[in-house]
Amino acid sequence: MFIQTEATPNPATLKFIPGRAVLDGGTMEFPNRETASRSPLAERLFGVPGVTSVFYGSDFVTVTKDDSDWQHLKPAILGAIMEHYMSGAPLLADGSASDDEAADAADEFFDEADAETVDMIKDLIETRVRPAVANDGGDITFRGFKDGIVYLNMKGSCAGCPSSTATLQHGIQNLLRHFVPEVTEVRPM
Repeated sequence: MFIQTEATPNPATLKFIPGRAVLDGGTMEFPNRETASRSPLAERLFGVPGVTSVFYGSDFVTVTKDDSDWQHLKPAILGAIMEHYMSGAPLLADGSASDDEAADAADEFFDEADAETVDMIKDLIETRVRPAVANDGGDITFRGFKDGIVYLNMKGSCAGCPSSTATLQHGIQNLLRHFVPEVTEVRPM
């Protein structure tokens, strides 16, 4: 098994590509060790000293570290991913392959009068923003819309990335303002 690694814009995060599907669709985030209990792979990765969060995309695993050195962490992380896939264990402890999409959608907030505007915002995020962000080992999801402000949740390599503010303010905000005049600002949640 050959696992590729790619740098991300966040120096504390690396993208690991195992050469096979990780999730059937959507994304899944494990921001700390306590949330990892539902995934044997996430538990293995949190067993590596220095790992602070794990994120699954369709064909990649993004791992974020503390101030430890990648030179020491990378071999242990590669070993944990390889052991998981070679063992044949399921990605999730309950055997499902569900993602975080349903939970994200349940937490959304916006006024029903803005439903058409929100649909346009979600479509732009889905078609223009998420594919680009996935290339960098992360994800951005819609959280809410109120008083012209779009609230987004940043996951994976995007969470805590030094360039995430610039991405939000200059990239996503400009895109949404261009296509949806009701948008005045974009903020992280």
